Amino acid sequence: MRATSILLTMVLAITLQLMLARYTVGGKWLFDLVLVGVVYSALNWGPVAGMLAGTFGGLIQDVLSNDIVGTGGLSKTIVGFTTGALGAQFVVARPAGRMLLVAGASFLHRVIILGLHALVDQHWPGMPWTAMLGETGLNSICGLVLFQASERFPGFWNKSREGRRSGIRRQW
Repeated sequence: MRATSILLTMVLAITLQLMLARYTVGGKWLFDLVLVGVVYSALNWGPVAGMLAGTFGGLIQDVLSNDIVGTGGLSKTIVGFTTGALGAQFVVARPAGRMLLVAGASFLHRVIILGLHALVDQHWPGMPWTAMLGETGLNSICGLVLFQASERFPGFWNKSREGRRSGIRRQW
């Protein structure tokens, strides 16, 4: 059941990333919904789930983009494990704490990507601080919306199901 949930989360994140990426400026990746999905999986199901989600999501994202295949997978795997371990160590239940973890994961992911590209190209590209801060902010907002929706939706689902059952019981 957990593997299916992880796979479904990542497929949804990749699909949303592909659908929304064409509306950004010049088709650049200004936000990373796959990373938000990795952090969501890591916080909900633990560090191993974060690693699996990071590997799967990162490799698929690398294949679909014109990037070096494997750098996104490795960086998202590291970020998924780190986020899952931090989430297990410090119980992060409030939306602000989860949003902070998404922000830290976005920053760490971008630094790892830049480091891996510097190793492969043998040239340090520099730190694009404004782009990193913009991506971190957008990922944090997307993470906040995702976590709030996932907390609200099950309660809504249970209330509507209970309402239907009570009506059926009254008729009998």
